[in-house]
This record gives sequence, C-alpha cells and structure tokens, in this order.
Amino acid sequence: MLPISILDLVPVILGETPREALRKSLDLAQHAEKLGYKRYWVAEHHNMTGIASAATSVVIGYLAGGTSTIRVGSGGIMLPNHSPLIIAEQFGTLESLYPARIDLGLGRAPGTDARTLRALRRPPSRAEDFPDDVVELQRLLAPAESGQAVRAVPGAGTEVPIWMLGSSTFGAELAAQLGLPYAFASHFAPDALLPALEIYRARFKPSKQLDHPYAMAGVNVVAADTDEEARRLFTTIQQSFTNLVRGAGGKLQAPIDNIDDYWTPAEKLHASHMLKYSIVGSAETVHRGLQDFAALTNADELMIVTSLYDHPARLRSYEMVAEVFGNKG
Repeated sequence: MLPISILDLVPVILGETPREALRKSLDLAQHAEKLGYKRYWVAEHHNMTGIASAATSVVIGYLAGGTSTIRVGSGGIMLPNHSPLIIAEQFGTLESLYPARIDLGLGRAPGTDARTLRALRRPPSRAEDFPDDVVELQRLLAPAESGQAVRAVPGAGTEVPIWMLGSSTFGAELAAQLGLPYAFASHFAPDALLPALEIYRARFKPSKQLDHPYAMAGVNVVAADTDEEARRLFTTIQQSFTNLVRGAGGKLQAPIDNIDDYWTPAEKLHASHMLKYSIVGSAETVHRGLQDFAALTNADELMIVTSLYDHPARLRSYEMVAEVFGNKG
C-alpha cells in the first residue's frame, strides 16, 4: 500500500498551553508508530499562539525520544531563518541520538509575519540565498573532506536525508535540480500542486541521495464514524482557516454546528479554496477520497494533516485512515 505519514502542527486548543499540546503530540506520535505510519513531521512557525512547534529541532528530539521506530523530522525547517551550520549541528545531533530515524525537510518561507521576521534577525533577502544554503547544508552533513576548515560536529558524515518542501513550483525545480525528495503543501496551497509535481518529475536529476523522483503530497483528512460527525469536527479547521483569512490566528476552537454562522461568504470562498484538498467523512468516504487523491497526484507517499480540537477524535481519525489504507499492524 501507499505509505502514509503525519504532519503535526502541534496545535494548541483554547484553554490549554503549549505544554498540553506537546504532550498530546507525543501521544499521537506513539499511536502513529503502532498504526504503521512511516514518518511524523513537525513544522517551524513563529509568533503563532495556536502552534507549539517553533523550536522544531527540540520538538523532534522530544518525539523521537518517546518513540522507537517511526521516522521523525521537520516539515519543515525554514532555512533562511538559520545558518546552515546551526541546522547541520542540530540535525547531526538528532541523527546521532536517533540513527536512521531523522528527516530534514526544508522550506524557503519565513513561517511567520514581517514583524516577527525582524525579531528573528532575518533580512528578507535571505530567501534569495536559499538554493546556495541548501547546497552548503548538504556539504556540512556529508563526510568531511581533508582540510575542511569548518565542520558540523555532530553533523559531518551523518548524511541526514534532506527533503525539499514547497507550495509553488520553485521548490519543485530546486528539488529536481538537486535530486532530492519533494513534498508539496497541498493541504493549504492547492493551486500549484499538479504543475509542481509535473515539473519535479520531468526535470529530476539523480543524486547520491536519490536515484529517482519521490514525491509526497499533503492532504487534510478528518475521519469519523459518520459523514455528519466528520463534517462537524472539520469546522474546527474551517474556523482556523477563516481566522487566517482575517489575519487573526489564535488557538484551535471547538467544533460548531453551523460553519456558515461563523464565516462570511467571501471568507468561505477564500478558506474553502485553501482547503480544497480535504477529505472529510466516514471510513468509506475517506477511503474513496484518499484513493482519488492518490490517483490524481500519483504521489509516492501521502502526508496526512488532521488538526482537531478533541484529542481522542484526532487519534480516532488517524486510526481510521490507517485502517482504510491498510497500514494498521
């Protein structure tokens, strides 16, 4: 069966703190490992009260330390926020602690707003250096060369697998050029999904890390016993995206009975477009939807995103996905 993995934003719900969110993420990672998910990624975001994964490398270490077999990684590290040496040292350390279990997904976006960007001391021009920074990072994770003046310790020789992330065709082109696996953020940026995958596959150049294209696509999934219950749980995500449209952000809110009472027609149009690739319903509905999405993208792997207010409902949703996709056990 097609491998499935999890992208966890480590969501903080109303009335709780990041401490509870992180504990729930570890619980979910432990369940995901038992359910047969291939990898478990967390993402770098800053100054967002509803996301507790800003210190992404620290969170990865916490999750990897509480599991034993599932791959754990970043989806992703926003490389322009950091020096390649620092990331090589952090992920070299993670790989030294949890060998053959760490993934390093890289993104070019800041993962925050302009004001927080200044607080990160990141010049906006750093994004222009992204391709060169990726190559530098690759060299720092490769075996050290004779006479190499600057080495990542730990890091050199660990060859942590690098993934290129993207929500446009830029990442697809760079992933193809460097011969890296590619993950597209279609769970919130649907427009360039198919063109990006086409570019990636057509222009892919084999590398030491990868000899053939390998593409993963993100998709929002909410599974429940009935379509009606799944749609109600999904209103948490719809509220969250509506808040993004409003520029409000905030913690995850409880599901509501009628989402049309929450958003305006214009907000509905915008948020629903961002959530185009969302599969919501019973086991049968989700199974059919995942099959259709896999056929549409011809993806080598699917990254499932499920940010729900109720933790048991979230666990159950991921369990149902594993069951219908044949990964349980």
